Amino acid sequence: MSAQENYVALPLRSHTILGVCEGIGEDFGFNPVLLRIPFAASVLISPTMAIAAYLVLGLVVLASRMLFPKAKVHSEAGEMQLAEPANEQRELAKAA
Repeated sequence: MSAQENYVALPLRSHTILGVCEGIGEDFGFNPVLLRIPFAASVLISPTMAIAAYLVLGLVVLASRMLFPKAKVHSEAGEMQLAEPANEQRELAKAA
């Protein structure tokens, strides 16, 4: 079973609200907690501005996901990745 079959869109995940921090973290390759902490602090300072900014960023993430979807993973590549550890185990068994 490939990872693409189990992928659920960010806004539909049960543990996110629009998936803004997680989406930006995935796109730029860093931990979303680094965005969630400053966002939580900004909600305490100015809730209206923070929520408005979050909704705008939600629209930006949604637009970026619709305009630039992730490339589909070919099943051959997944099978090749699964085959490599088996080959490594055979090589280790031969060496022992």
